[in-house]
Amino acid sequence: MGHLLDHQRLNALFGRSLLTTHDWSAADLDTLLAVAHRLEQMDRGGISTALLPNELAYAMFFDNSTRTKSAWAGAAARLGMQPVIVDGSSTQVAHGETAEETGAMLGMNSHALGVRHDLILGEGNSFMRDVQRGIDDYLAASNDPRIVPIVNLQCDVDHPTQALADLLWLREHFGGDVAGRKITMSWSYSPSYAKPLSVPQGVVSLLTRFGAHVTLAHPQGYELLPGPMAWAAQGATESGGSFRVTHDMDDAFAGAEAVYPKSWGPHALMVERVAANKAGDGAAMRDIEQRALAHNAQHRDWICDERRMALTGRDSAGDALYLHCLPADIGAEVTPGVMDRFRVAVAKEANKKVYVIMAMLAAAKVPDLALRLADPADVADAS
Repeated sequence: MGHLLDHQRLNALFGRSLLTTHDWSAADLDTLLAVAHRLEQMDRGGISTALLPNELAYAMFFDNSTRTKSAWAGAAARLGMQPVIVDGSSTQVAHGETAEETGAMLGMNSHALGVRHDLILGEGNSFMRDVQRGIDDYLAASNDPRIVPIVNLQCDVDHPTQALADLLWLREHFGGDVAGRKITMSWSYSPSYAKPLSVPQGVVSLLTRFGAHVTLAHPQGYELLPGPMAWAAQGATESGGSFRVTHDMDDAFAGAEAVYPKSWGPHALMVERVAANKAGDGAAMRDIEQRALAHNAQHRDWICDERRMALTGRDSAGDALYLHCLPADIGAEVTPGVMDRFRVAVAKEANKKVYVIMAMLAAAKVPDLALRLADPADVADAS
């Protein structure tokens, strides 16, 4: 990956925000992942990665989170920054403050901002772009030279730090490349709540850009948004991969080399929730949630179990790789036996998010990053 850390490639990432992976070229994403890989090497090797000392890294969450909050805090601390987690409900957004105003207020004091706003279709990514505009306008109006990148920590469209962490983990597992690999993103049953569409959308629209043969599986009624579906099809065409949709979980698992079974909400009810949210109708929101769970319950047989894992492409290492963004609903999305076998693997997958976030912040904010990340052995060889 060293060839991806040259000055010219990294300079193209300087000052950038990450709001969807679709906004970035495949070459730029490759460079970002090379930075993540190098930062992980340094961190695990005990080499300081405090590239941004004495800076403030805000993260604003409008939805629950454990792993992403931890990843943001861990990434910021490793870079020498001070992480601050802001509960979205504690902001003035509910009282009429615009996203641009929120961005200006946070941007005038912070040096980076992560945002999770994922529950309502049509709102999260738009909110993040408005926040970015508010920060950029404030910095320009006040002649402030600071760079304050926005990092999407999950919205209604994409979960880019998760999808990139998944890609980083898959590359490590497959020896460096996912091109030609058969990877399945499948709906699976959950009794807990109507989860956002953004993880499956992010995964299929990213992996297809790197030559993977991606299968998306879900029951009728659990369709993803048209935009990410079009991105996935386009990515497959341009990369030499493929993208197909099936409504049969067994079909999706057959011959797969990696499987990603995860629940998300029924499309029609997710759309219905938009109107209820705009009306501020809490009773309607609760009713929609209950109907979504009842809809899910019609498909309890969509579970990642030992029988389905036996359908996958087996090799000397055993079944296909199991992935999950966590927390998995054990006994519903996946059986305890499958989860036990892959418990360490999914923890390693989750940990990659720390280094993706580190890479995003460092690439956006650190001048001469290639030199700062250079392996002393490479420098010696070059001389």
